[in-house]
Amino acid sequence: MMIPVRHMPSMIGRNSAAAYGSSSALSLGQPNLLDNQQLQQALQQQHLLDQIPVTTAESGDNMIRGRASDPLGDEFESKSGSENVDGVSVDDQDPNQRPNKKKRYHRHTQHQIQEMEAFFKECPHPDDKQRKELSRELGLEPLQVKFWFQNKRTQMKNQHERQENSQLRAENEKLRAENMRYKEALSSASCPNCGGPAALGEMSFDEHHLRIENARLREEIDRISAIAAKYVGKPMVSFPVLSSPLAAARAGASPLDLGVGAAYGADIFGGVAATGAGELLRGAMQSDADKPMIVELAVAAMEELVRMAQLDEPLWNAPGLDGPAETLNEEEYARMFPRGLGPKQYGLKSEVSRDSAVVIMTHANLVEILMDVNQYATVFSSIVSRAATLEVLSTGVAGNYNGALQVMSVEFQVPSPLVPTRESYFVRYCKQNSDGTWAVVDVSLDSLRPSSVLKCRRRASGCLIQEMPNGYSKVIWVEHVEVDDRSVHNIYKLLVNSGLAFGARRWVGTLDRQCERLASVMANNIPTSDIGVITSTEGRKSMLKLAERMVMSFCGGVTASAAHQWTTLSGSGAEDVRVMTRKSVDDPGRPPGIVLNAATSFWLPVPPKRVFDFLRDESSRSEWDILSNGGVVQEMAHIANGRDHGNCVSLLRVNSTNSNQSNMLILQESCTDASGSYVIYAPVDVVAMNVVLNGGDPDYVALLPSGFAILPDGPTDSNMPGDGGVGSGGSLLTVAFQILVDSVPTAKLSLGSVATVNSLIACTVERIKAAVSGDSHPQ
Repeated sequence: MMIPVRHMPSMIGRNSAAAYGSSSALSLGQPNLLDNQQLQQALQQQHLLDQIPVTTAESGDNMIRGRASDPLGDEFESKSGSENVDGVSVDDQDPNQRPNKKKRYHRHTQHQIQEMEAFFKECPHPDDKQRKELSRELGLEPLQVKFWFQNKRTQMKNQHERQENSQLRAENEKLRAENMRYKEALSSASCPNCGGPAALGEMSFDEHHLRIENARLREEIDRISAIAAKYVGKPMVSFPVLSSPLAAARAGASPLDLGVGAAYGADIFGGVAATGAGELLRGAMQSDADKPMIVELAVAAMEELVRMAQLDEPLWNAPGLDGPAETLNEEEYARMFPRGLGPKQYGLKSEVSRDSAVVIMTHANLVEILMDVNQYATVFSSIVSRAATLEVLSTGVAGNYNGALQVMSVEFQVPSPLVPTRESYFVRYCKQNSDGTWAVVDVSLDSLRPSSVLKCRRRASGCLIQEMPNGYSKVIWVEHVEVDDRSVHNIYKLLVNSGLAFGARRWVGTLDRQCERLASVMANNIPTSDIGVITSTEGRKSMLKLAERMVMSFCGGVTASAAHQWTTLSGSGAEDVRVMTRKSVDDPGRPPGIVLNAATSFWLPVPPKRVFDFLRDESSRSEWDILSNGGVVQEMAHIANGRDHGNCVSLLRVNSTNSNQSNMLILQESCTDASGSYVIYAPVDVVAMNVVLNGGDPDYVALLPSGFAILPDGPTDSNMPGDGGVGSGGSLLTVAFQILVDSVPTAKLSLGSVATVNSLIACTVERIKAAVSGDSHPQ
């Protein structure tokens, strides 16, 4: 129907339901037939309609926003949804009553708008009482407040509808593009039997995509195999192709892309003058000629590891009366595995061990821990002092670590300055076997870089992981190394020679304990075994994270690492105390200044468990802790970390006997497994600890950890005579302190500070010996 032009102004100005409810009169008319004066009058009256409450498409105080393209925008800028037409709503007007031609508009002030906006966020549907209260505060009529809220609700509804429409449009475009891609794929599909063009319906798109992906992966593997065969003279063992290459690939992953490598942690040994560290970095980036050899070496090592993990006799000799564990049959090993690193080098000694356990972690998470260098160094912080991924040769296929290959440099440690660390340069290879198990193997690359200073070589070492029900996994660990251990101190020789210091038992024990700890960290509730001032899961997790950093700091500062420059103090009774200084600058986790590390290791004729229980018990702390000044120690918080009661994190308060001294808080973690035990503690600031207990960030809490590492002095069922010497079931105890001797990092260390710390550690050692050595022989 065509509306006559002469009727249009009167229709727009009419106060009828049709005029309020629709603007179709304008859209159906012919605005191009109007002169400029009529057009402006029509648009102005239509704009006035848009200001009527409830029925407008856009209302509120910012209604004109977004209409900058309107040629009449300046004229209408003064009229917004925050204006009221004499305070009258459409619901309250008589439809038969014609309104006055001129209506009085009242613009709300900025203050009134802000107050109503703030109230709207809290309560978009105020009742009569709330509207009256708000109108009284803002100097408005209750009806004005009512209409403003009605308009605001309509505005918000329309905004939401526009957002939903935009999202639906985007999804529609995405579906249209995907549909076109499917049609193109179907048009070029081929029959899997004859190879000719396939008719629609003979093959699904997913199946076609799988075949294309499999073909591409096989071409990639064939290309790599040809390169390797060119250099090593024999065909490569093919990597298995997973049946689901549609799984989401990790960011930046390139299946078996051996041509691309990335160097990580190139400066991990920066500034270290040790010869071994320099040798490790000298061959960090492999040449293209070496990469096929590395692949061949890794594949052979993987085959060797799987067989060594699964086979028993004759490869492994069963435990007998002359030893606590199974031993490797060297002749059978040489016959079964002729490939690999070749014969043992002169001057190196073999250490081979195997152990297994069922741990509370999924196989996927275990693989990720082993392949991510940061997680690897954190979980095994008591064994790994430094670790770096030097080059990534392959990131794996099908969105996981299957086929991942990386060159690494790792320094292994025992928590004592009397045992040299072992630096190893190797390739780590991860593979999923045909039976569903996963394997991660290390093998040294020193044969590609012959060196006269080689002191540690890793033959095929690693673990086989089998998925178990309920999120558990069975882990079989194999450690096979050749080392020069002539620098080991006499009291540690039996422990190192037995394989307990660096062997599979220690790796499995540490992994089992850490898996229990991680399960405790991830708990969403506070177990009943936890006591004290911890009231929230966030505070519990923050405290556990702080304790983890404390343990890592302790383990990294007590060993004979190549990065540490220990100085042995001379003098009566102090010949075994090592000291080392560190400067702390701009480290939020350490107090600024000069930190003095002091450590000593000695033998005790007492079983490790008795020493561990004595040192972790807060009731006996005053017997050895000189800094507590004889104060009563009270446990303020307790977090259990595993099945063993000794695995826990505690917050202790030392109640000073001197009223002039404030009470001291101590964070302590104790942990134990079959390979050894630790009791590590650090004084903490009361204010900072309150932040942590409330779930705050623990990374900014300054810590200087001290503590103890307790190891067995040899195999537990050794047949050596119980003459009270090393190897008769006693303990090897390492005591280490970190003390801030000067808060100025540029200050020089005074001999008085060294003497004080030396006296402190010597006095602590004597107190421990007197307290735990009640019996001269272990029970």
